[in-house]
Amino acid sequence: MTEGIWHGGDLGRARALFPDAPEPWIDLSTGINPIPYPLPALPLSLWQRLPAADDEAALLAAARGAYRARPETGIVAAPGTQILIDLLPRVVPDRVGAGPVAVLGPTYAEHALAWRKMGATVFEADSLAQADDAATVVVVNPNNPDGRLLSVSELTALAARCAAWGGLLVVDEAFCDFTPESSLIPTLPPATLVLRSFGKTYGLAGVRLGFAIGEANLVSALRDAMGPWAVAGPALAIGAQALADVDWLAQAGAARAADAARLDALLAPRGEIVGGTALFRLLATAAAPALFAHLGAHGLYVRRFQADPTRLRFGLPGDAPAWERLEAALACFPHGG
Repeated sequence: MTEGIWHGGDLGRARALFPDAPEPWIDLSTGINPIPYPLPALPLSLWQRLPAADDEAALLAAARGAYRARPETGIVAAPGTQILIDLLPRVVPDRVGAGPVAVLGPTYAEHALAWRKMGATVFEADSLAQADDAATVVVVNPNNPDGRLLSVSELTALAARCAAWGGLLVVDEAFCDFTPESSLIPTLPPATLVLRSFGKTYGLAGVRLGFAIGEANLVSALRDAMGPWAVAGPALAIGAQALADVDWLAQAGAARAADAARLDALLAPRGEIVGGTALFRLLATAAAPALFAHLGAHGLYVRRFQADPTRLRFGLPGDAPAWERLEAALACFPHGG
């Protein structure tokens, strides 16, 4: 984890904060699907040999189909989208020095950090209008943590402006799998790079798999920066099968939407539900610090934010016991919203 930025999923931190909390912990601090794609049986050979070109080609074909990328659009697989976020400013040094980079926020903090580490001037824009002075713009769509969603037409217009100024539009679609109509990939405009995450929707974050989709020369630069065999053989095989399983994705999307509605009903008495996606909800309440501490003492870890202590993000419980523990803890919280 990058020092100074809080991320979800760190149960070591949770146990340090709440050493007397009951086990097992219920981790609601991430936006990862708590009911994962069923892992296929993998041949032992995948663990014994280097990843094969044919295996990578099969994965990329499945990703191209799942994300509806056009044949001429470049696509590269990586060991997670985080490495792509970090590498991107390094392979476009002309954009780093071409003027300020706008990150539409508040959002995933690693985007701004990656550009700052390469010397770019970065500012957080609260709206597209505030990003007008930047040639390079970073947008998370749907946004993490509030679920803000920009339309394809808005993003297309923004991409045209970035292209005219010699810049780049970066769209992180990590949470777009359950809202495919919001993806920019099928109509990808010039000067645009889209990032897609595998592990969140498919509940397999440990597989470490992500994709960059965009102009061939930019995608090639990212591929060269990662070097050969960037994605492990088992990850190639798991991703290829899962991305081709359209029935599982449809069923999971419907089930997680129902779970999100159930979570909304639990959280509504405790504050304002600002937004979210099918995999997480964002709650705003002046009692957020107290609620965080209360849930932690009950072995429930939710996501808090350095920049706004009045907000908490809740992931979805994964089974009946987890739902029951969350309901019981919320029921005995003494503060109102």
